[in-house]
Amino acid sequence: MPLSTLDAKTALVIIDLQKGIVAIPAAPPGDDVVKQASSMANAFRKHRLPVVLVNVDGGAPGRTEQPRNLRDLPAGWFDLVPELNQQPADHVVTKRTWGAFTNTDLEQHLKQQGVTQVVIAGVATSAGVESTARQAHELGFNVTLAIDAMTDRSLDAHINSITRIFPKLGETGTTQEIVDLLDTRSV
Repeated sequence: MPLSTLDAKTALVIIDLQKGIVAIPAAPPGDDVVKQASSMANAFRKHRLPVVLVNVDGGAPGRTEQPRNLRDLPAGWFDLVPELNQQPADHVVTKRTWGAFTNTDLEQHLKQQGVTQVVIAGVATSAGVESTARQAHELGFNVTLAIDAMTDRSLDAHINSITRIFPKLGETGTTQEIVDLLDTRSV
C-alpha cells in the first residue's frame, strides 16, 4: 500500500548503519542510504519525534550454512556512521539478532513514548530491516518502510523484500514522501 499517513506519534528506526556495514558493497550504494536516513533523522528530530538508532554487535546462536566470524572485524566496525548525527535524545539499541525487537528494550521504549507507528530504514533490506518490520507488524505497530533509505548486498533480495514482502507488512514510501508528510501535518 502506498504511503498514506503518519500517526501523531511515529518513530524512526534506523537499522545497522555502522561504519563497517556501510563499507560493504551494496545495491543501492550505502552512501545514498546514509544520506537519506540522515535526512529523515533530522526531520524527525525537528518535529520532536523519536529517533532510534540500532546497531548489531553479534549474532544469534545456532548453526547456519554461511559461517560468521565477528571476531576478526576491524576496529570501529560496530560504530554508527557519523552522518546520523546521533543526539542525546536518540535511543540506541544494540541487537544480537537480525530483528531489533528480539531481546532488546525497543518495544518497551516505543510503547512508553506512546509510539503507534514506526518508519524503518537501514541495512540489510532482506535481513535486519525486514526482520524488524515483521516484528513491528506482529507487535501491532503501523509500519512504513523508507525504500530509498535501505540497501542489501544482494539486489535481488532487496527487490524481493520491497516488492513482495513489505506491502504485506505496511506501507512503503520514499524519504521525501515521509519528510513531506511530517512537514504537512505540522502546518
